[in-house]
Amino acid sequence: MNVKTGSNLIFRSLRHTHVSLLLRSSCRVHQQRPSQPPKHAKRAERTGFSPAATSQYDWIGPPDSLSNLRPIIYHIPENETPLERKLRRLRQETEDWNHEFWTNQNFTFSKEKEEYVRSQLSAKGLSERDDDGRKRTLSSEEMAVFYKHFLDKNITRHSSYNREWYRRNFTITLLMAKVALRNTWRTLTGQTRGTGREKGKTT
Repeated sequence: MNVKTGSNLIFRSLRHTHVSLLLRSSCRVHQQRPSQPPKHAKRAERTGFSPAATSQYDWIGPPDSLSNLRPIIYHIPENETPLERKLRRLRQETEDWNHEFWTNQNFTFSKEKEEYVRSQLSAKGLSERDDDGRKRTLSSEEMAVFYKHFLDKNITRHSSYNREWYRRNFTITLLMAKVALRNTWRTLTGQTRGTGREKGKTT
């Protein structure tokens, strides 16, 4: 069970993104979790792909095995303006922030779930596996107790996440509107986009 809110859908719907189909055979979500969450997951390490140099679109990869979110590499326009750069960096930083939150949250959820199942089986005098070697499970009613406890315990954390999530989305939406208005004005007045990217400022 993932405890993500539907707010993820709101942010995804704000993007005008051309989705490139990448490595279809590897697009399924992996269910295994690591023994401990990574201290620092660099974007390049977790995406495992990069757009072609000639690409003109944002690239969306397969779901991450830790956060279950699809990583995104945003296209950098040839003559990116300072405002467009600010928007792109905020969107990319928000992607990384979101990935880190759900990586840690999913790890905590999985770990506590395993501990709960183990303790409940132990209280019944049962081992983790039956005589045939199959892993024992608890009933839906028993698991509902854990799910409620987990959500109640993390309510403050989730509320803080949602507030920050909406704050970031609001800022991103405003920047997108400003970029759209400036591009429209530039088109109407026949202005050029500039002389190109500034050296050392394209990341």
